[in-house]
Amino acid sequence: MLEPKPTINALVVDDSAFMRNAIRSMLESDESIRVMATGRNGMDAIKLTQQFQPDILTLDIEMPEMDGLTACRQIKRLCPDTRILMVSSLTTEGSHVTLQALRYGADDFIAKDQSQISLDIKHIRDDLLAKVHALVESKRSGRPISKPAIAHDHHVDVKQLLNKKPPRAILIGSSTGGPPVLEKLITALPERFPYPVLIAQHMPATFTASLVERMNDMANVPVVHVDRHMPMENGKVYLAQGGKHLRVRKAIGTSAIQLEAATEPADALYKPCVDELFSSAAKVFGANVLSIVLTGMGCDGLEGGRLLHEVGAPIIAQDHESCVVYGMPKAVTQAGLIVASMNPDQIAQLLSQAQSRTWAA
Repeated sequence: MLEPKPTINALVVDDSAFMRNAIRSMLESDESIRVMATGRNGMDAIKLTQQFQPDILTLDIEMPEMDGLTACRQIKRLCPDTRILMVSSLTTEGSHVTLQALRYGADDFIAKDQSQISLDIKHIRDDLLAKVHALVESKRSGRPISKPAIAHDHHVDVKQLLNKKPPRAILIGSSTGGPPVLEKLITALPERFPYPVLIAQHMPATFTASLVERMNDMANVPVVHVDRHMPMENGKVYLAQGGKHLRVRKAIGTSAIQLEAATEPADALYKPCVDELFSSAAKVFGANVLSIVLTGMGCDGLEGGRLLHEVGAPIIAQDHESCVVYGMPKAVTQAGLIVASMNPDQIAQLLSQAQSRTWAA
């Protein structure tokens, strides 16, 4: 029997020989992936990417001669079809630079802890391979040539719907490709935004902390890192801490809403989990909540979205054309749960028009 030929061509660039070999070994454990070459710095990354035109490049950030951030910007300009997966350290500095790389066009990242990589090889390999396949398959699936015809029409309908049934909160679920979109949406909020915004973004804790810091520098409203239980207040943005689930519940004996930073279920595939946020909100808010599902692989948000749909709460999905990975939005769209498919600019415009108890026409 003929062995299947590799269908994904990859490059690995890292200044550490140990990491180059480790990542190459992880990639080549999947028979559908071929590592065409490896490099040691950003200049190698640019040269090899132009030479081989790979489907995906894993790119370290801290390297001599030329760092990964500089290389990322040039590669996205020279070889826009190559997906870039940044390899970042689990440090505050590493998280800051990684978020900057995502703004420069990197598609996703994996976080490495060199002191633990040999101890947690299966988890890291599974994460790496899942992201490689999701990014490459998303690229190959293509994008619609034009924006969905429903986007503009539903944009008007959504405002009419929200005026009839003002939400008590805005929920956002996000994963691969999400941080730059979140920054766009949150910076669009006016100073007196009348609702709380609750966000579950798939990220480690150091990265969610850096994202909160970044958004606080940019936004007109306070952005809070939900690392413990706290009361929910209008006009604030709440981002779940990586490694914990963000849930809402009614405070005992009052009408106030509490936010929970929960560690259970500990075996959840994603922490924070969008399903946990959506499910809890459906129980507390009923139909009076607006949910938004942004770019990301997998189907997190689908089960919670079903509960929101059952109680009559509207859901918006990011459109295919603008997603880095059309996984999570695709799941809720194909299940018939959404009222609109919009690109980030349209969603930002919608949120910017929120007024106290009304939505601007």
